Amino acid sequence: MSRLQRRDFLHRALKATAGSAAFATMMGKLELAQAAAPRQLLGATSNYRALVCIYLYGGNDCFNMVVPRDAGHSVYLQTRTNLAVPQASLLPLNTSVAPLGGGQFGLHPQMTGTQQMFNAGRAAVIANAGPLVRPVNKTSYQQTGTLLPAQLFSHSDQSVLWQTPRADTATRTGWGGRLADIFAASNTNQVLSMNVSLDGDNVFQAGQSVAPYFMSSDGVEQLWPIQTGAANCADGGQGWNRRRCVTFNALLNRNHAHPFETAYVDKTKRTIQVSAQVEAAIASFPENDPLFRPFWDAFGLTWNPSNLPELPRLASQLLMVARVIRARVALQMSRQLFFAGIGGFDNHDNQLADHPRLLRDLSQSVKAFYDVLDSPAMNLSSSVTTFTASEFGRTLTNNGDGTDHGWGGHHLVFGGAVNGSRIYGRMPSLLPSQSNPDDAGWGQIIPTLSVDQYAATLAKWYGLSDPDRDAIFPNLQFMTGSMISVPGPNLGFMQAI
Repeated sequence: MSRLQRRDFLHRALKATAGSAAFATMMGKLELAQAAAPRQLLGATSNYRALVCIYLYGGNDCFNMVVPRDAGHSVYLQTRTNLAVPQASLLPLNTSVAPLGGGQFGLHPQMTGTQQMFNAGRAAVIANAGPLVRPVNKTSYQQTGTLLPAQLFSHSDQSVLWQTPRADTATRTGWGGRLADIFAASNTNQVLSMNVSLDGDNVFQAGQSVAPYFMSSDGVEQLWPIQTGAANCADGGQGWNRRRCVTFNALLNRNHAHPFETAYVDKTKRTIQVSAQVEAAIASFPENDPLFRPFWDAFGLTWNPSNLPELPRLASQLLMVARVIRARVALQMSRQLFFAGIGGFDNHDNQLADHPRLLRDLSQSVKAFYDVLDSPAMNLSSSVTTFTASEFGRTLTNNGDGTDHGWGGHHLVFGGAVNGSRIYGRMPSLLPSQSNPDDAGWGQIIPTLSVDQYAATLAKWYGLSDPDRDAIFPNLQFMTGSMISVPGPNLGFMQAI
């Protein structure tokens, strides 16, 4: 092997190894695909539960996702110049309980799957949620000294605050990671992390001791520069790679005196072991299994098991999530958290062209996911709850270049354990800025529910105790009073355990 080849090999091997899992800190990046020493559970449960976070990168324009379909539509028309969805095209939401403040609402016409789930009681809308340090209204927002999230309206900053358990911290640990710190001990498998990301590094799944395991919609990450196609570096048709494979294994199996080298080798071996374990488990449930056909049906694609058409990105991610859940027994997992993502929501002047397609991908992908979970082979729709997150909603007004960065926004929760067919929280006013009591000044809507409340309600269903909840979400104690549309730590959209 030449010097250049060795350098290329080491670079690619290290890159592939580091790419198998990612973490918020450099030390975290060494915890490759490993569930670190978990804390003792206060009360472990054996029934399977999973949370699936779908992150909408760029800031979803939720005000074109959930729209008034009564007299309020005329106000919406005036405010959303050149952006409004026609009233006649809205998909009616049949609520089982009248929303706070009244009104009738509909979904964007591309969201037929979400409409079906909502009207069947299997989805809910969480109205006007966003990062809050303390409750705030238009008057207090304009006063000097009011406690506000840092760097409001910034993509990167608000994305972090949406995924952390409090909006006044610089710590890059997520509330999903903190849940994993607690619930990892409930899984028999103590090597594979209970947090699985299908969309790369994220703050949501970064805990204090547990880090996520990275996969792609194609499967597990592999150290391709050392693969030969056969065990023990045997020539499986790639003899050109055999020397690299032998060299890599020799490096792993030699005695290392330095603690850093020893730790790196141990974690690399564990990563390879876990990848092989996950790959074998999901291989029993290939994507061309008829069980997963709803993903293709949802997009009108011809299902051909020998030559499957390509799915949209989010559908592919949720298909892999379904395969991992299907393999939960083989993987010995009773608690899991998944992270998926779909980008492109920072539309600006392309909103009318791009936003409908994104909403369709979201809606149809989730509907197909639950069609699979509802099948007799799975029967897990009440054990898996899916929810959306996004750094902010968009502005009500058109700035001449589409919508701009906002603050509060509406979100969706799906699953058989959701108290569905309801809108939780109060829909904001859509009046022009000067006369709108919910407008921070430029069409940015002030949240009347906090992300902490949203997250804590999901965590409660997951099994989080009240003492642990208060430790993870310390600002919940302040989410009371008339400026919060649903005061308290539990918004009520999840069924009791």
